[in-house]
Amino acid sequence: MNAPSLTRATLTLLAGSALAQALPLLLGPWIARLYTPAAYGEFSLVWTVASNLAVVGCARYEFALALETGEKGAATLLALCLRVLAAVVTAAVLVGGAWMAWSGLPVAAALPLAVLALAASQALGQWAARAGRFAALAWGRVAQWGGGALAQVGLGLAQAGPWGLLAGATLATGVAAVVQARPAPAGGWRGLLAPQPLRAMAVKHRDFPLLNTPHAFAGALQDTLAIALLAAWLGAPEAGAWALALRYLKAPASLVGGSLSQALYPRLTQTANRLEARALVRRQLLLLAALALPLMLVLLAFGPWLFETLFGAQWRGAGELARSLAPYVALHFIAAPLSVVTLAWGAQAWALKLALVGQAMFVAGLAAGLHHAGLAGAGWGVSAAMLLYFGYFFWALWTWE
Repeated sequence: MNAPSLTRATLTLLAGSALAQALPLLLGPWIARLYTPAAYGEFSLVWTVASNLAVVGCARYEFALALETGEKGAATLLALCLRVLAAVVTAAVLVGGAWMAWSGLPVAAALPLAVLALAASQALGQWAARAGRFAALAWGRVAQWGGGALAQVGLGLAQAGPWGLLAGATLATGVAAVVQARPAPAGGWRGLLAPQPLRAMAVKHRDFPLLNTPHAFAGALQDTLAIALLAAWLGAPEAGAWALALRYLKAPASLVGGSLSQALYPRLTQTANRLEARALVRRQLLLLAALALPLMLVLLAFGPWLFETLFGAQWRGAGELARSLAPYVALHFIAAPLSVVTLAWGAQAWALKLALVGQAMFVAGLAAGLHHAGLAGAGWGVSAAMLLYFGYFFWALWTWE
């Protein structure tokens, strides 16, 4: 893939993501008035746990699809992904049942379906990216984010509570997976279910489950721990405020970052040498930083007013949190698209070690802020801790040898 191809792919995904995010952003104030902070907190707890499991739903083998140049090999690898996913969903059935019995949280019963939809969408997104079907990826995002918001509004009008939020998000994510499920693999979709030798393929790409799986799981775990800590320390409404704030604050990163990373990853695997790859990464880092700075300044100046105006007085606490999280949001906006760099450069072991340090710093900053200043203090604690972490990460990528 040449540079113009990267630009076209990124713009295609960016256009789809902009359309996909437009509906949630426009409908967000309505959704916030249809559901209470407590309902949002219950939904967010289950959805975050589902996302944590789904991020490793295929043991990260789906990210090796870009490395398989032959169609037969890619089909075999996709078959391996589906076998692993079936095992993870089975485990989610047990986790969801035990969680519901222990906590009395009814929506935990939907955990397996949420895991299935999220993991399938992620795997088939990588499948479509490998084939260069960036339009399918773009429409998948429209289905997932835009369709999810529409479904949540409809179910909110029916007063479905946390079930409406969860069902809307799960259904839309499943539709996104179907949209991305082309082209058919060599041998057809049924061929993936036939017995075939998968051991050699599993061994060939073993770095992904061994190194990238704990990395990805740890990264998602910080969101799970954050929601769990807030729910235990302050209650479901405050956990809901955190979830609402992060959902909308991270929307720009999902919009730009997701589009860029899915186009950047295949490009990095095909660069002629490391110098060319590093120059490409440097350009993207500077571009992302230029976009992140205005976002941070707006949140620092107007965060509480924006959230109260858009979502109602009951969400002003989320606006205070948005202000304190502004530095972290800007840093995350820059870092999110660059997470694929270590995959392409074969630096997964280094990335795992760094990520584990980062997760510890995140949770420590969150807990310290909670202890000293409540919800807003948690945001300032996270921002301070992540400034150190991401600062080192950016310096390492900039100077990579």
